[in-house]
Amino acid sequence: MKYLLHNQQTERLLFRSIQQSDFNTWVEFFKDPRTSQHWVETRSTPESQCSQWYEKQWLRDKEDRGGMNALLEKSTGLLVGHAGLLVQEVDDQKELEVAYSLLPQFWNQGYASEAAQKCKNIAFEMGYASSLISIISLSNLPSQRVAIKNGMMIDKQTEYRGNPVYIFRVRNPADSKKT
Repeated sequence: MKYLLHNQQTERLLFRSIQQSDFNTWVEFFKDPRTSQHWVETRSTPESQCSQWYEKQWLRDKEDRGGMNALLEKSTGLLVGHAGLLVQEVDDQKELEVAYSLLPQFWNQGYASEAAQKCKNIAFEMGYASSLISIISLSNLPSQRVAIKNGMMIDKQTEYRGNPVYIFRVRNPADSKKT
């Protein structure tokens, strides 16, 4: 359960555990070709991809490697997408990532930035890491803008799961005050 933001909220969003009942809404993410345009990987049916995505999240939780939280729009109760803190291995180093994925109809409304900032704030308040990353495709300019809004800067360019990516990083400002 460490790293999960269950029962947290922002001005417009509620964070809760992912649920199997979210499947029919979230499968639409995998049906939209725009959601995979920045990421190269073997693709199967949207239903299979969605099932694999949920299995991965539950395994992450079980193994204490963080995971995504469902994001619900407060005003409607609709599933907007997912965001969370993920333990990742990048260039043989364990890192804590601020991750976010939204259904396309909720893009460009500030939800990703709102969720990412909440994830960052909780991670630093709880002392989970002295720095956080976001792994973002070189071509994914909207996600890069979210990372920049979240106080992150490009730390390096590398390859992650066969994809050229930027590693955006933000350091906990409280750590710099301790020295």
